[in-house]
Order: sequence, then C-alpha cells, then structure tokens
Amino acid sequence: MNLDLELIERLGRLDTCAVSDVLDGLGLPSAAPGIHAVSGTGRPVAGRAITVQVIPKRGDLPGKHIATEALADARDGDVLVIDNGGRTDVSCWGGLLSLAATARGVRGVVVDGACRDVAEATELGFTVFARAVVPTTARGRIVQATHGEPVTIGMVAVATGDLVLADSNGVVFVPADRAAEVVAGAEALSRRERQMAEAIRSGTPVAEVMHDSRFKEASR
Repeated sequence: MNLDLELIERLGRLDTCAVSDVLDGLGLPSAAPGIHAVSGTGRPVAGRAITVQVIPKRGDLPGKHIATEALADARDGDVLVIDNGGRTDVSCWGGLLSLAATARGVRGVVVDGACRDVAEATELGFTVFARAVVPTTARGRIVQATHGEPVTIGMVAVATGDLVLADSNGVVFVPADRAAEVVAGAEALSRRERQMAEAIRSGTPVAEVMHDSRFKEASR
C-alpha cells in the first residue's frame, strides 16, 4: 500500500469529532456544517478530494455534464466534492453518477447542495453526503464550471488532493500539506479518549476524569 492510501486508511479509522478537534487546535476550519449522509452503508467515507464547482446555467450555450470529467480522472481512494453553493432547490448528483462513481472505485461524494436518486445510491452501497434531497433535475438550471480547482464547501476552502472524512457526525476537510500532522494528532486524541472511557467504566467519577491532568488534552 502506498503512503497516500495508508494515510487515507488511517483517517478512515478515526471519527470526524477527533479530527475536527485537532483542526480547531491548529487554527484550521474544523467542519462544514449542515452536510449529512443521505444514502449508503452508514460506514465513514475517507479519501482524497476531487473538486467540482457548479453554477447556474446562463444563456443557451451547452454546459459540461456535471462531474463527468472528475469521474474520468478518479482513482481508488477518491471522494468527489461538489460545490453548488449550498443550493437545495435543484439536484446536482443522481443515480447514474452514483453508478459511474462506483465503477471507478470512488468512495463517496460530498455535495454542498442537493442530490436525488438516493434509493439507487443506497442499493449500490454508495454513500452520498448532501444538504438536502430533491427530485428537481439539473438540466437547464445548473452546469459545471470547473473541476480540479479550489472550491468552498460551507465556508471551508477545499482543493483537489485534500483529505475528506465524512461520518454520522458530519464532514471535515484536511489540507493536504497538514494531513500527516492532523491524522497523527487525531490518533493520539482518540487514544486518550479511550483511556478516559476505560477510567469511567472502572468507576472513576466523570468529573475526576475530565479534570485529571493525564487526560487534559482529550477533555471535550
């Protein structure tokens, strides 16, 4: 396994709360609020971001099919990240895209906006994170503007190659140049929290655990 995929696998064993706490401690954006899982297996999704930006269609010029170029570039370990500016009245992801993504080994998609065909995605075991589900088609309403360029997801700047972790608590993005540092920090935090949990199970009062200097960095 190459180092890139090894780091992704380590990230996938963490939870977004631990990663968010480490990002917060480093002065980095800690989460993209309001985005949640709408399909899939319930397992966390971790991978490298491939970005797509979507904009309203203007004039009669044909637009590029949303995310098709990004899917052509995708490889194992990737997660599509689509910036539709939080728009929830029109879908920018559907069943055929979920099928194509599955075929390419894409691990999931994070949509700052709405999606549709969630039953199809769930049947495929493909996880879609989005702000909303709506049946309204993208056709004639929105088009792809860019792919592979920086985007903004819930006020968090995301570039292709950054790491993504999404689970039942939400979505976090880890800048590529800080990924090893953040993952290692979140692993250490998770170990401390497991120690705190063991102490509580052993009968130590929670107030004592939360104020014990042994666990100070983990208290949250």
